[in-house]
Amino acid sequence: MPTEAKRETVAELREEIANARTMIVSEYRGLTVKEIAEIRRALRKHDVRYRVIKNRLMRIAAEDSVGEALSPMLTGPTAIAFGTDEAGTAKAVLDATRPYKIVRITGGVLGDRAIGADDVTRLAALPPRDVLLAKLAGGMQAPVSTLAGLFAAPLRNLGYALAQVAEQKQTGTPEA
Repeated sequence: MPTEAKRETVAELREEIANARTMIVSEYRGLTVKEIAEIRRALRKHDVRYRVIKNRLMRIAAEDSVGEALSPMLTGPTAIAFGTDEAGTAKAVLDATRPYKIVRITGGVLGDRAIGADDVTRLAALPPRDVLLAKLAGGMQAPVSTLAGLFAAPLRNLGYALAQVAEQKQTGTPEA
């Protein structure tokens, strides 16, 4: 690479790839600069970076990490959304690009695995990570609390029986 600017761009892209758990690749052909800026602004609210990238520079930056998964998607004018929440990133990208019918999602990379455009849509339908973790914790807690209730039931029943016996002895009614 001949210029210092390209070296800096590749270094920035490597850092971006290292920090992102999710990359959604889209083709932006036909959008104006103003429309791309609006998409960026919408994604920034969700902590997602949207960058228009030269394919060659992205291939160079990704060759050490996710190059095999990402390279097939790098054709034509490419913009990549970088995010840390898998489902949240996919949902944010689909929501931000929905008004622009021209934008076409070509795929994505989760970790080091490539996913198709249909998979990105399915990923966007998932609840956010925090909700999934809460459901998992609730699912793990339910059997434990049921088990605790089952172990406490005989002791509780014994307590009720002893209370009834004590009440009967106080009132002087004969036992049945």
